Parts: sequence; C-alpha cells; structure tokens
Amino acid sequence: MATPPPPKSVPDVEPVHRTEILISNLLRTGVILSLFIVVMGTGLSFMHHHDYFSSRTELKRIVQSNSDFPHSISGMVSGLRSLEGRSFVVLGLLLLIATPVMRVAVSIIAFAVQKDAIFVVLTTMVLLLLVLSFFLGKVEG
Repeated sequence: MATPPPPKSVPDVEPVHRTEILISNLLRTGVILSLFIVVMGTGLSFMHHHDYFSSRTELKRIVQSNSDFPHSISGMVSGLRSLEGRSFVVLGLLLLIATPVMRVAVSIIAFAVQKDAIFVVLTTMVLLLLVLSFFLGKVEG
C-alpha cells in the first residue's frame, strides 16, 4: 500500500479569527461607549437647563448651528471638568469618530503579526490619510 501524501500546509486560522474577534469587540465597545457618553451628556444638559422641558425657544437654542458647543480639545476638557452636558456629547462623538480609526490601527498590528507586508503598508497609508484628513479638515460655517 502506498502511503498518503503529506498534508499540505494549512495556514493557521486561529490568529486570524482572534484578530477578527478583537476588531469586532473594539467596534462594538466604541459604539456602545460613545452612545452612553452622548446620552449621559444629553441628560446632563437637560438637568442643568430645566427650561428645555418647557420652552420650545430654549430647546431650539441647543440644536441651532451656532449653539455654544466646545470647538477645541481644551474647551471640551474644561467643559468636562465642570460637568457641562454638551462637552460630554462632543466627547462621545469624538469617540465614535475614533472607533473606526482604532480599527485601522489594530489591523496594522494584526497584519504585522501575520507578516503580511503589503497589507501593513497599505493599511498604514490608510491610517496616515485618515489622520492627515483630521488635521487638514476645516469646518465652514
């Protein structure tokens, strides 16, 4: 009887699966945490301004484009220290924006561990473009 040929080398699927689970948990946690922070900030805003419940004109002030939301990290941190709801809303939105960026960063590490140089380079370029777009972005208004 002939002996069967040796099995072909099968790539190790376990690290890839663990990476997919890690990325899935990262995205889920980022979205849930950002939702919690935005809801908490909204609640704080309504606690500090009871007139939002009774006055339509006061409530409209908070949703207008010229409302007084922090426009810098230092302004947001200052508002967080004084428990301003709108600063918590901004923090939650920043976390929501940062979540997919973190996914790209984790992918770079995963591709490096898998020794996939092409995807490390491509994913690094994507991350650099994302970060560059944040620094070059400008809000018109």
